[in-house]
Amino acid sequence: MMDYAAARLNMVEGQLRTNRITEPALMAAFLAVPRERFVPAAFRGAAYVDEDIPLGHGRYLMEPLVLARLIQLAELRRDERALFVGAGSGYGAAVLAQLAASVVALESEPELVEMARRACRELGYANVSVIEGPLGKGHGAGAPYHAILFGGAIADAPAALTRQLAEGGRMVAVLKPDAAMGKATLMWRSGTVLSRRSAFDAATPMLPGFAPEPSFVF
Repeated sequence: MMDYAAARLNMVEGQLRTNRITEPALMAAFLAVPRERFVPAAFRGAAYVDEDIPLGHGRYLMEPLVLARLIQLAELRRDERALFVGAGSGYGAAVLAQLAASVVALESEPELVEMARRACRELGYANVSVIEGPLGKGHGAGAPYHAILFGGAIADAPAALTRQLAEGGRMVAVLKPDAAMGKATLMWRSGTVLSRRSAFDAATPMLPGFAPEPSFVF
């Protein structure tokens, strides 16, 4: 039988600590959350590999290092609210729950919504609210958010979600406006302006519904 606790420790020590993850609280969060509880049973043996794991419905559980680096960019504080768009099975939201006051996990696929709710309930993550709804609209009832993150690559920052950021709030995403390599990007709101800074390359799969608009060829 696989020793998941040992695999989790190896993930933190071998994948995260050696690759620019420096925040002790963030590493503690990854140690605290049992990733194997958030993947389909057929993939539990691969729960801690540094790869994107398929969840069905064209969705993936983001590889641990990319997720960790994105969360580190967000610089969450313990008194802040976060929105995780395209939460999938709920793993990213569960990690955020160790770092923030409250997390809204927004998911559109009913099967994944149920998976996320069940895992968060069984593990006691009372500060995670799993909401079923269209991803592109965000969740205005919980806004404004101090941080918004995405469970996959997106073409660009959606205007509806940008409006749900608090003043000084951070939006963190892998931006992939075309077929090229995605760029993990930190965006922050100042008034009506959304400034941005690229941080690192990431081959994260696209989040359905956030792909770039097709261009016309004449």
